[in-house]
Amino acid sequence: MKNISLIINIVLGIAVGILFFLFFSLKSEIKNIAASTSSAGSVKDIRIAFVNMDTLYAHYDEYIDLKAQIAEKQRKMESELNSKKTQYEKKVMDYQDKVQKGLLLTSERQRIEQQLYVDQQNLLRLGESMQNELAEETRVLNNRLGNNIVEFLKEYNKDGKYVYIMSHVFGGNLLYVNDSLDITADVIKGLNEQYRKSKK
Repeated sequence: MKNISLIINIVLGIAVGILFFLFFSLKSEIKNIAASTSSAGSVKDIRIAFVNMDTLYAHYDEYIDLKAQIAEKQRKMESELNSKKTQYEKKVMDYQDKVQKGLLLTSERQRIEQQLYVDQQNLLRLGESMQNELAEETRVLNNRLGNNIVEFLKEYNKDGKYVYIMSHVFGGNLLYVNDSLDITADVIKGLNEQYRKSKK
């Protein structure tokens, strides 16, 4: 009987010892997890801002001016091209009129047709060249504006206030953004001030 109670006491003593060991080792592990979580930072510590690009482009003076310049250049190109097309169409109508009236020799007809073909090809090349020039100019201006925005944001965030500054456009990847993270007005103001200084 004494042996059984001694064995039970030993087993209970070992069990209590194991429980104490587990309790204190788990307690220190929980403290370690809590400490690592707080050092990593919570979601609130991740500082994010966004710029609404639709609003920015609607109020960014340099963008508005450059867009107007490109539109004016496009209008002039279209005007020049239309003028040349009108001249070409007059030549074609004049040629057709003379052919119908029988006023041209075969050799004259061939020479005029050849010249009209050359004029037509030149007109097509001119239209293509103008289109390419306009596309290249638009691309370069867009790159310049994009670079201006990035460089401004680097300066704007030189204190490291934000970890991320994202662009937001309607229908883009950001489906929802909290308005408190919107720095668009500051960015527009800063970019417009920079642009006004550069114009002087």
